[in-house]
Amino acid sequence: MTRRQILNTVLATGAVRQIQAQAPAQNFSANVVLEKPLSGKPHAGKVLAAIQPHSDDIPIICGGTVAKLVDEGYTGYLIRATNDDMGDDVGEPGTIGENVLRNEREIEEMGKVLGLKKSFSLNYSNHRMSGISQAELQLRLIFLIRLLKVNTVFCYDPWAHDEENPDHYVLGQCVEAACWMAGRVHDYPEHFEAGLKPHAVTDKYYYARRPEITRVVDTSNYVDKKVDANRMNMAKGPGGRHGSKLKAELAKQGLKLPLLDGDDVTADRAYIKEFMLARDRELGKKYGVAYAEAFHYIGTRPDRVQEYIKKNAVRR
Repeated sequence: MTRRQILNTVLATGAVRQIQAQAPAQNFSANVVLEKPLSGKPHAGKVLAAIQPHSDDIPIICGGTVAKLVDEGYTGYLIRATNDDMGDDVGEPGTIGENVLRNEREIEEMGKVLGLKKSFSLNYSNHRMSGISQAELQLRLIFLIRLLKVNTVFCYDPWAHDEENPDHYVLGQCVEAACWMAGRVHDYPEHFEAGLKPHAVTDKYYYARRPEITRVVDTSNYVDKKVDANRMNMAKGPGGRHGSKLKAELAKQGLKLPLLDGDDVTADRAYIKEFMLARDRELGKKYGVAYAEAFHYIGTRPDRVQEYIKKNAVRR
């Protein structure tokens, strides 16, 4: 077997195959906004919730943007819907129970890398969310939105095309409903007896397999944080220890990749940056930056009455 054949065999399995599956074609709007890094803390006082069905979704798809907004002043929280009990065929080997425990520990570390204040796990069974009570999930999300006073969410696009995983679209639809219902005074008013208040979410960064992209975020300054966040996902996803595993597999064949030189942590980080972040580099190149992430963005609607007052009101 030639070097090329060996390398192709290794790269065609496991983690690289999963990375390719998570990088389908996307449709870009004719009026994409490029969101660049901002100096200072312009978002001080705001709160974001990074909401994911599984432990690897946020770090893979939008870890750079989450880290960027936290650096610009947001207080961030991580909400994971499932307990990741089914694990991944490219993650660490183990039983269903071992998957749950490893992922529970790893998301805490991943949240810290991204600068998030606290992590919440709702603990639904992985790949089973199409059978849960969506009203119950909406209620739990509404409670957290009101409790944390969330202004901005990250989640799967609730109406995306070509979505295979039921956890993705069920969670997306429940998040969208909860963002609206949390601001209504007649939805779950018992919350107000506990000191909570109506609080609607105004900004949404949706990600999906094939949405219409309306915003691209320059994440070039946050590549290392995204790499480290994905390295925390050892039990699940294409991050973790796949670089050091590939280095060991090639060594058995008398081969090596200069990319993976160094200790195991260095190899794992290099692997993530080269293979997992390839899509981010390609998107960044398109918009003249080093790395970028894409979203179907829904922002705050203008208050036309207040805008008119500000422009036209005079003192009596």
